[in-house]
Amino acid sequence: MFKPMSLSLAALGLVWSASATPANAEELRVATLAPDDSAWMKVLSRGAAEIKKATEGRVTIKYYANGVQGDEKDVVRKLGLGQLDGAALTSVGLSLVDKSVRVLELPRLFKSEKELDYVRGKMWRRFQRRFEKKGYMLAPGGGDVGWIYLYTNIPIKGVGDLKKVKMWRWTEDGIVKRMFAKLGINGVPLGVPQVMPALNTGRINGTYASPVAAVALQWYTKVKYATSLPMSYGIGGSILTKKAWDKISADDQKKITKIMKVQSRKLRRVVRKENGRALRAMSRAGVKIIDTPPAVVKAVDDAAKQIWTAGVGSFYPKGDLDKVLKHVAEKR
Repeated sequence: MFKPMSLSLAALGLVWSASATPANAEELRVATLAPDDSAWMKVLSRGAAEIKKATEGRVTIKYYANGVQGDEKDVVRKLGLGQLDGAALTSVGLSLVDKSVRVLELPRLFKSEKELDYVRGKMWRRFQRRFEKKGYMLAPGGGDVGWIYLYTNIPIKGVGDLKKVKMWRWTEDGIVKRMFAKLGINGVPLGVPQVMPALNTGRINGTYASPVAAVALQWYTKVKYATSLPMSYGIGGSILTKKAWDKISADDQKKITKIMKVQSRKLRRVVRKENGRALRAMSRAGVKIIDTPPAVVKAVDDAAKQIWTAGVGSFYPKGDLDKVLKHVAEKR
């Protein structure tokens, strides 16, 4: 799901540069959809400053925020062309490199953040190896987007109400496409930068995101209601092309990897705290949280389990789903 709205991030064109730049310095050009003042940006900005300091200016990061490099499919294409060195992506963007990572973001899979943390910890190295084979370094730990809710201008009080909404669907999100089809939701395929214009014109009257993403992107100002039922938990992660990563010395790679691990833990704490604040801010702004009736909960849960099975082969191997469900059961 949204990742995202990914979807992790930093300030537009923000560069930490030493007054005397080392001759062998590497500047990494990294793109993200995240707004300049988002929670993700704040954490990644600090991480970039720490990387510069730890490498004595040999590695600096230039972040392009606010989607100025395009939607995530555009960013991944630019990575392939060598026009960018890295990206902070939602799971949708990550799936454009390797689809199997979406097994960690299946609808209604987790009941708590602790479950997610446990399962992700068991599975992340597996995805890092797959990304490496495809020419990318997937940063350790991963990042959070948060619990994903539906935001609409029609109160969802029954299953039939779902069919009345013209709901944004991220063009590249095949899992959401299937989920909407199961629930009879009219999904309108758009890129993330197109969502606000579509809300303004009435082309769509519903969207989905974590609270912090809905506030950061200002989508919450165009809706009246939010569901109390989280549809899934949005995750993301940062990648660098192997070509860019291999230009960095082994010693500096170790330093950067250590910082990334700490940054991942900080990001989760910050995003989870900010999601709570964002939900309260939306409520104060007039967005009404609608209690999800049991019939809708059942419909969503039934559709979700069908999606889990349907994704085998087209998104992830059966072994991945089996391991994820096994780890979920272990944690419970």
